Amino acid sequence: KASSFTMRASSASRAGAILLLLGLVAVLLAPQPTRSQCLSEDDKKSDSLNAKQSHERLYKGESIFTLQLLDAINTATPNENIFFSPYSLYNVLLMMYFGARGNTDKLLRTGLNLQWTDSKATVQEAYDGARRSLVGRFRESSAIGFSSVDKLFFGTHIPIAPCMREKFAETIELLDYVQDPEGQRVYINRWVENATRGQIKDLLIPGAITQNTKLAIANAAYFKGSWQTKFKAGETKKEIFYSYGGQQDFVDMMHVEGTFSHAANEELGCHILELPYSFGGEDEDSNGAGSMNQVSMFVFLPPYEPDALSKLLARLAANTDVLHQVVNDGISRKVDVKLPKFSIEKQVEMKPVLERLGMGKLFDQSANFTGFTAGQEPIWFDEILQKSKIEVNEEGSVAASATVAFSFRSSRPADPAMFHCNHPFVFVIYDFTSRSVLFNGVYRQPEK
Repeated sequence: KASSFTMRASSASRAGAILLLLGLVAVLLAPQPTRSQCLSEDDKKSDSLNAKQSHERLYKGESIFTLQLLDAINTATPNENIFFSPYSLYNVLLMMYFGARGNTDKLLRTGLNLQWTDSKATVQEAYDGARRSLVGRFRESSAIGFSSVDKLFFGTHIPIAPCMREKFAETIELLDYVQDPEGQRVYINRWVENATRGQIKDLLIPGAITQNTKLAIANAAYFKGSWQTKFKAGETKKEIFYSYGGQQDFVDMMHVEGTFSHAANEELGCHILELPYSFGGEDEDSNGAGSMNQVSMFVFLPPYEPDALSKLLARLAANTDVLHQVVNDGISRKVDVKLPKFSIEKQVEMKPVLERLGMGKLFDQSANFTGFTAGQEPIWFDEILQKSKIEVNEEGSVAASATVAFSFRSSRPADPAMFHCNHPFVFVIYDFTSRSVLFNGVYRQPEK
């Protein structure tokens, strides 16, 4: 069930109500060259870091945020399936950071792990270069579809800071919220639907946009990937999935036996399997895991124990480096794989989740986002709303921003190893080049 969206009463402050939404997943800013001191007074500061070093530090901060976020969402919704894009949320918070000032600036710098530089210009340049590179690589792929777009939907009556108009010229669009708030809601929903190729519809419910809305930050992304080693449709059968609490349900269980990267990690207490997506070109001729893999789904399968999944997520959040280690630690070998065919669609209000991460003051009326308006108009955000969808089948997966017989063994079992996902597991869609988690989720039980 989609979460409800609430707006503050217009009488609360002359600032009115502001909406921040995530249409689906992912963000791509397209800034233009700008003058010094557009983002902050620190823009003139020079950094000794080159572009590659800046990218690495940005990705590092994003990784820390990603795993802490997944743990926080799991804690908030311990009995539900989960699917969302940490990549998208991190990037929309970066957009907020560019317009933040004062203590709000400091809060976002800490929350987004940006202490490696005092210059917002350095962060923005790293961000822009990294996102352009990511989308460009996928554009060249014949097998993976990935697109990422965003919009800053300002009200026509809002005095946008001149340098912000220049910096985000390709991103800003003006809407008349005062004269036709309902029409603008329909327009934004249509933009999201088009950007996600029809996967996400009716994101905003009637009344979500009002005459008091000043800014809606909308982000949408689309991902479609085909497995490098496809599951055989003829071998998909009804099998039992064992949820926690003793619940048992029949699911369409896919099956394939092939060469995959497989590992058993004692630190995390789980088995890990890499399911690479075909990138087209050379990897079509490969006969083994790890050949030309640029994007893969990693499945983390803990033991069938009540607290095993929560412990796994807590361990990932406590040691964020371990994710980047385990994605490269697997052994290529024959594996007998069973994975449920599933679809997850979730709408998440991120405000309570960010409060768990110490970022609740972003939604206070005292929050300072005057960088968007050069101090001429106060702005605050009520909520961050994300709606995401994933479909996993024999051919691959489409994401629009998810074993009772198991025994944990660190020693290598006889070939073929069995990786049967017939109880709750964690999954992530991981981009190797940027070292980014594009999407992640938890599958606890089939959707009713």
